[in-house]
Amino acid sequence: MREESVKPPVFKDPQERIKNVPEPQFKKEGELEFISADGKNSVIKKIDIELALDDSERTQGLMYRKSMDDEKGMLFIFDREEMQSFWMKNTIIPLDIMYVNSDFKIVKIFKNTVPFSEISLPSDRPAIYVVEVAGGFSDRYKIKEGDKIKFEKF
Repeated sequence: MREESVKPPVFKDPQERIKNVPEPQFKKEGELEFISADGKNSVIKKIDIELALDDSERTQGLMYRKSMDDEKGMLFIFDREEMQSFWMKNTIIPLDIMYVNSDFKIVKIFKNTVPFSEISLPSDRPAIYVVEVAGGFSDRYKIKEGDKIKFEKF
């Protein structure tokens, strides 16, 4: 008896892989402020956030979202501070990904990440939080490594 292996379909266009997946809707679960490291602790920008608190939510992240405006983002909260790494699989839109340590300091920013990329984007330093916002957000608001975040969960 001969066994045949079943191969998953190969998609040349990653959009084909997700075309029948419904877009998740944003649900406001808190607010987050970006705080300048200029010594004045001034608020650079305040956004509404959706939270990713468990493995399932963190795995889903912002996959399948077709748009993200500058007033919204997602905050990933991990159980402990350690090296983190994200990718853009099944993510349609470019994002800025910010890794944040336990002192709420932004330690690494990836800007305008490439949609659908499966290349790992490592934090390079331990992080316990990750903020995802629309691609180009950090440049538009001049947010940089060393700035901080402050958030409130509802």
